Amino acid sequence: MSNPLLPKGTAVWLIDNTGLTFDQIADFCGLHTLEVKAIADGEVASGIIGVSPIDNGQLTKEMIHKCEQDSSSKLKLTESAQKYANYESKRKAKYVPVARRGDKPDAILWLLKNCHDIKTLQITKLIGTTRTTVEAIRERTHRDMVNIRPRDPVFLGLCTQTELDKLMKSTGITSDSPRTEMLEEDGQ
Repeated sequence: MSNPLLPKGTAVWLIDNTGLTFDQIADFCGLHTLEVKAIADGEVASGIIGVSPIDNGQLTKEMIHKCEQDSSSKLKLTESAQKYANYESKRKAKYVPVARRGDKPDAILWLLKNCHDIKTLQITKLIGTTRTTVEAIRERTHRDMVNIRPRDPVFLGLCTQTELDKLMKSTGITSDSPRTEMLEEDGQ
């Protein structure tokens, strides 16, 4: 289950304005029960202003009243809030270490050589680069073009094999196509 936006602020509001148990609040906000108890005692989050999950559309008054009556029931985000939480979790950018960022042009060139039908957007999503960089390498106008050599993005650690296979499948390249032959030729 996803946590609400501003979990500590939500916990402060639920403690101040409802009769929910610490376990229910902790479970809903993704906090530890002792942390919720410390918030209630004023030891933690004394400067945090409570945020109403009802005003944000994360909970309804009916859900809160139901959980106040039955301490074994759990709070759940509303469907609209759940959709937003799932959308936000999908959009996280993957981190590429500084040492690997210089390898991106090599991976882009490898993809362009081995997947002729690949779109710029597909490369930018797979490698995590910009459209400008892909276009510059495609047109051979990249500032460092003389030093760029095609290298497999999986071996460079810029993507996983399953991500690359999925991309190859979407562009129509099968396992018995040039990619397999190139790997065999390179001895990799």
